[in-house]
Amino acid sequence: MYELKIITRFAAAHKLEMVAKQCENLHGHNWKIEVCVAGEKLNPAGVLIDFGELKVLVAKIIDGLDHKYLNELEVLGGLPSSSENVAWYIAHTLDRELSVPGVRVSSVTAWESDDACATYKL
Repeated sequence: MYELKIITRFAAAHKLEMVAKQCENLHGHNWKIEVCVAGEKLNPAGVLIDFGELKVLVAKIIDGLDHKYLNELEVLGGLPSSSENVAWYIAHTLDRELSVPGVRVSSVTAWESDDACATYKL
């Protein structure tokens, strides 16, 4: 099994309910997103997927989150704007957009700080 990882970043605000009091206030993060895709076979060029192609797909998703108030985004479908749900949203959206046969999203990790993240695995 081959696995590729790319990292991207975006800035966005959110607030959470029913968690630590501090997080219930409106606040922002410089999010770091790690996207991993996996597959069994390499293409004739010897790669699973071109990094550039993957980055373009992920950039389209991230563009919809960057400099936004996550609680107001319809794309989250009313889910709380937690790191867990941000990772879930990116993973499922990318998996739908990924059209390379045999390549699938394996995980997405959403870092909201240098020492706190959530990972969603498909």
